[in-house]
Amino acid sequence: MRARLVVFPIRGRQWCFTRSLDRAASGGELSSTPRGFRDLFKDITSTRRSAPQNAEIVVDFVADKMNRAWATLENAPEGTVRSKLHSLGLWLLSRVKPSELLLKSFSDVTRVDITYPSSFNPRLVRRRVRHIAMRGSVIHKRHFYGSMSLLPLTSILTVLPLPNVPFFWILFRAYSHWKALKGSERLLLLVADSSSSWSLIGTNNKVGVTQDETDSSIAAPGESPWVCSLK
Repeated sequence: MRARLVVFPIRGRQWCFTRSLDRAASGGELSSTPRGFRDLFKDITSTRRSAPQNAEIVVDFVADKMNRAWATLENAPEGTVRSKLHSLGLWLLSRVKPSELLLKSFSDVTRVDITYPSSFNPRLVRRRVRHIAMRGSVIHKRHFYGSMSLLPLTSILTVLPLPNVPFFWILFRAYSHWKALKGSERLLLLVADSSSSWSLIGTNNKVGVTQDETDSSIAAPGESPWVCSLK
């Protein structure tokens, strides 16, 4: 998958980093998320995959279930308990930092095009991108382990007759921090100086994408996966 990272100034030394997706490069990707627990078990046991690949399938399966549950809350009638839970979820989501959303979007990227104003120093732009990735990897790793440690405590609340909102929120935050952590690590590899780091990008593609579909977005051996361009 190829992505474009756009950098532009806001005020003084404050910069804004935003990401746009190259639809042409990612339009051929296929989703292999199992629909049920039986399909999940069959998918994991019937094929030979590494432990990280199986873990990614499980994470995608849980994320798919969470998205379906969220869609159910979104379509709930006004004034019901589910509608109020949806409003509470929107309020909680509004408190998520934009930097986390940015880093999450880079978890599956194989090439990045950094676009910035001509008045910017390209070395400074790249240095700031690396700083964001390094800082994000530290922060989201800490928050991921913190969220995982809270899951057993919030799971006790399932004995109550009410929906266990704290458990599902902590579960979502653990998933979100995990994706942001993976995005930070991937972005750090993309803007690295060493070609040995670039070679790690093509070996950790998303499960379910064939080699023919990724050839157009993965850099050739020894070729830099990031490109700086002026605007």
